[in-house]
Amino acid sequence: MGAYHAGSRAVQDLVGVRDRADHVGRSLGQDIKPVAAAFLELQPLIVMGAADPGTGRVWASPVSGRPGFVRATGPRRMSVAGGPPPADPLATALATPGVRAGSIALDPRTRRRMRLNGRVRPTARGFAVDADQVFSNCPKYIQRRESCAWVPDRAPGTPRTAGELGDAQAGFVTAADTFFLATVHPGGADVSHRGGNPGFVRVLSPRELAWPDYPGNAMFLTLGNLRADPRAGLLFLDWTTGTTLQLTGEAHTEFTGGGERTVRFTVTEAVETPAALPLRWSAPEYSPANP
Repeated sequence: MGAYHAGSRAVQDLVGVRDRADHVGRSLGQDIKPVAAAFLELQPLIVMGAADPGTGRVWASPVSGRPGFVRATGPRRMSVAGGPPPADPLATALATPGVRAGSIALDPRTRRRMRLNGRVRPTARGFAVDADQVFSNCPKYIQRRESCAWVPDRAPGTPRTAGELGDAQAGFVTAADTFFLATVHPGGADVSHRGGNPGFVRVLSPRELAWPDYPGNAMFLTLGNLRADPRAGLLFLDWTTGTTLQLTGEAHTEFTGGGERTVRFTVTEAVETPAALPLRWSAPEYSPANP
């Protein structure tokens, strides 16, 4: 599979960065290198993204565990012990062989992140992903959180589902400094990270969000996916309480003068799960790259 599909190429050409994208795209490979394998084994959290095989809706879901629960078990395979709970909207996809899935492991302690995209393979202990693409990103827009504590007695609450955001959920979104964005295209899936100072995601109405697309690595994998297929899933985390807010819907990018870009997202369904993750992170130190 090539580094870029037609959607990404169209955005690169529109912005005028095809040459730079070709240079950066050399970092995309299929192998999980030893430094990447070591990084994975230190992580207590990975975010998965895929389209539900039944509904077609795209979701981003967190999977957590003690460090070592996710690791490389071959040069092109990432294995995860456990998985999302049965009620999670991505549970069916991650239990279905051959589903195209994206993943991101982001470590706020070191401002490092790694992405791996490929095909799901259910296992006796959880699931694996056979890699099509493996690559790392720069630390831009990652908020540093110096410590992460495991909270073993935290029990997830009952998920609450709605077709739009309530007032408290809107406040959750506007207070966020980080979220994760799952997208798909005809040949695969991807999960990326978006970060900024609180307020960078705006709630325009109970069913519409918008955020600026800050300058990045010029690959335009996410915006390229949205150009090819508008389906998307968003994941917001409360880094202290472990509460999660998952949104699914459709997104499109608006290109304005001066090279600025805004992504608008329309909510189809929202799922809030209190205390979903047994993790408590320290307060953020905002990225110096944040506008």
